[in-house]
Amino acid sequence: MINNAIDKEHTMFCYQCQETAGGKGCTIRGVCGKTDEVAGLQDELLAETERLAFVATWLKDEGGQVSRRIDNLITTNLFITVTNVNFDSVAIRRQLRITDMRMRSLIHMSKDIVNLEKALKKCETAAYQEEEAVSLHSLITFGLKGMAAYVHHARALGESNEEIDEFIRATLADLYECRLPVNGLLGLVTVVGQYGIDAMEMLDRANTGRYGEPEMTKVKYDTAEGPGILVSGHDLADLEQLLKQTEGTGVKVYTHGEMLPALAYPIFKKYDHLVGNYGGSWHEQARDFREFGGPIVMTSNCLIPPGDEYKDRLYVTGPVSYPGCRRIPEREGLKDFSELIARAKASPPPLKQGNREGIIGFSHGQMEAFAEDIASAVKFGEISGIVVMAGCDGRMKNREYYSEYAKALPDDAVILTAGCAKYRYNRLGLNDIPIGKNGENSIPKILDVGQCNDSISIIHIARELLKTLGLNDINDLPITYNIAWYEQKAVIVLLALLSLGIRDIRVGPTLPAFLSPGLRKILEENYGLRAPVI
Repeated sequence: MINNAIDKEHTMFCYQCQETAGGKGCTIRGVCGKTDEVAGLQDELLAETERLAFVATWLKDEGGQVSRRIDNLITTNLFITVTNVNFDSVAIRRQLRITDMRMRSLIHMSKDIVNLEKALKKCETAAYQEEEAVSLHSLITFGLKGMAAYVHHARALGESNEEIDEFIRATLADLYECRLPVNGLLGLVTVVGQYGIDAMEMLDRANTGRYGEPEMTKVKYDTAEGPGILVSGHDLADLEQLLKQTEGTGVKVYTHGEMLPALAYPIFKKYDHLVGNYGGSWHEQARDFREFGGPIVMTSNCLIPPGDEYKDRLYVTGPVSYPGCRRIPEREGLKDFSELIARAKASPPPLKQGNREGIIGFSHGQMEAFAEDIASAVKFGEISGIVVMAGCDGRMKNREYYSEYAKALPDDAVILTAGCAKYRYNRLGLNDIPIGKNGENSIPKILDVGQCNDSISIIHIARELLKTLGLNDINDLPITYNIAWYEQKAVIVLLALLSLGIRDIRVGPTLPAFLSPGLRKILEENYGLRAPVI
């Protein structure tokens, strides 16, 4: 297992998130809040998932079939090990038992069980020793975790892609076998990025196919009269089920964190009791959840260990779990929110936030209508450039760099954002940019394309501008990339951008600890990758 291969002196070793201890790795307890026990179980689950993928790939090579149930299990397991998703040792042990049972069942389906078991035994002792190989192994693994999260959300809406599933399986099998040399691993990095684009495209089709193209929408950061339920995380299918079950009950529904972009989808606008957004990004949830007063449902990452003031009214679903938090009952994909609704009715209304508004909904479907205007404004110098400030927010003080950077941008520079990093810029009160001969028109300074799950819109917008401006090289666009990262979904977005050949991306506030000095040098020389904050 990769973490154990790196550090055998401590009870845990984890360096998959940006906030990892000392910028090197958590060795006692995760900065995210996970215990050494949970960290070890997540490592076990990842290793067991690699074994399952190896066996499934072996069967596929024999001409057998791999069921969708196995692919669902693989992506769910990977998602469970993403930062700030699952802190529950009991839940992870249950997942380990399920995975082991499915793997043993697959082994017995093999035409050559003897050699399969020999191969599995050999893999158990396989490990990379070279620093660059270990680093690449981590980079690819974390990219697959991020990809799995997108696949999981798409599956919740009935979308899947056999080619993506097979790629995840085969790549996990390769990683488990540790058979690829450094050059092979290096070449695999951009292939992972290409499949990451495919996964994001699939999720985009799933979201827009079910809920329509997001529209430019003015949203309220305020509260309405009456009781409420707060929805955080990323899963739109969970929000849809909750809205249907709360209709006509008098209970208001609010989005939080990465659920904010849901307010731009036409289908969700039909629900009058979806009244606005409450609070800010993931790391502010301790305050937001405490002040909200009513029940909260966490549909995916990013959960932080809940405080006693609100833990008893925090509900979890899907891959999310935390000891002592109630799980929403589910049967065949249908979730029962009746307990939350009853709890909301018995709870005080949310505390007031103030009367603030903002504009969201600039996904690629919406932005196609602006492409000509933006291209024209660039040509005539009305827009000096576009800065992609997408990705994750975080707790560390050096994250203030992004707020200061945004404030220091020229008045005529556009910020293109996705993910919860947007909350830093939304609060700055930045003025719109006048365009047109006499400045009779304007565009918002901040163009918010949606969740981190919607990062594909950034790629679509770049491609549309490339065509509209008549350019051939994506690096000739007046676009600067200054991306904040925190967890593994941001890693797959980075690999997706690298797979397009985009150069000079800043990733920060610090570069990932899992990038060895040698790999950092390779990425810097080949792509100009660097960190804005050291």
